[in-house]
Amino acid sequence: MTTAETGGADQVRARVVAFYLPQFHPIPENDRWWGTGFTEWTNVSRARPLFRGHRQPRVPADLGFYDLRLPETRADQAALAAAHGLAGFCYWHYWFSGKRLLERPFDEVLRSGEPDFPFCLAWANEPWTRTWLGRGEVLQEQRYSPDDDLEHARWLIPALGDERALRVHGRPLFLVYRPDDLPEPRRTTDTLRRECARAGLREPYLIGINSWNRTADCRTLGFDTTLDFEPQLGDLPGALTDGTGRARLRRNARLGVMSARLRVYSYADARRLMNRRRARFDFPYLPTIMAGWDSTPRRGKHGVVLVDSTAHEFEAGLRELVDAAGSKPLDDRLVFVTAWNEWAEGNYLEPDTVDGLARLEAVRRVVIT
Repeated sequence: MTTAETGGADQVRARVVAFYLPQFHPIPENDRWWGTGFTEWTNVSRARPLFRGHRQPRVPADLGFYDLRLPETRADQAALAAAHGLAGFCYWHYWFSGKRLLERPFDEVLRSGEPDFPFCLAWANEPWTRTWLGRGEVLQEQRYSPDDDLEHARWLIPALGDERALRVHGRPLFLVYRPDDLPEPRRTTDTLRRECARAGLREPYLIGINSWNRTADCRTLGFDTTLDFEPQLGDLPGALTDGTGRARLRRNARLGVMSARLRVYSYADARRLMNRRRARFDFPYLPTIMAGWDSTPRRGKHGVVLVDSTAHEFEAGLRELVDAAGSKPLDDRLVFVTAWNEWAEGNYLEPDTVDGLARLEAVRRVVIT
């Protein structure tokens, strides 16, 4: 385990890994689809409050409105994460039949060897569409084939073999966001295992994310375990449906929001509902905790807002997960956080101008002994 994984000489109670969005730099495809110069900051900066007390826009503090093409930015992020006890970043990885998008930040991390901070990859295997929830005009199609499984597996070998790769009992991690979208999931997982063996690598530790199938045991699809993702918006009544209604009005009114259309919930209630679902699992899984949630910068009035998502509430939830993992070997004490930098979903650990380092300091208090 590297110094960054253990927070220096300190002892860690668990390995906390944050999902990392590489959207903060322009690419030709986004220029064409969304307008020249588009990055995630475009959505963040144009967000506006939709009700009294709605915290928008969210403004970054210490790291500013950064550009991930700059190695200095990536180094600053890793230093900040390591100083607060995070074990690594889980970079979202976009692969479409040999075509990759938003690849430059991770490619440069892999090629340069910097920053010296652990990582893994999570394949976001869903089409890109004109809307942000998988509906509407398809911008980038996702197709699958045996040949593509092989090409993808061979591309992954350098990342899985890198000395910084996060591992469980020596096996490099690789995650898949929508494993139930794979037409032949065991073919895909078997191909990756076979190519790792041919390259002389340890068998990868394959994690299926239950992003769209909230009760899935991904071992049945050929994965080693399941990651229980947060947020699971399907756990929240009415969160995935448009329109107005009395139930929504009553629910919002209890939170001081007089609207029959907006989808507003409390962070604590949302996590309680998600915990209730996972308490019924009869299979092993890895936990996730969200730092917060507000997707209105992306989706406007169709977004979902979790109010009162304070650093205190986040810390309490993270502590529960770390405590629950305490009896396992350290390698198995993995907890994922959504997210390091999902600014357009109000879901980030990075410092902002209101809370500063509060969420990162919460991680450190929970993780470092």
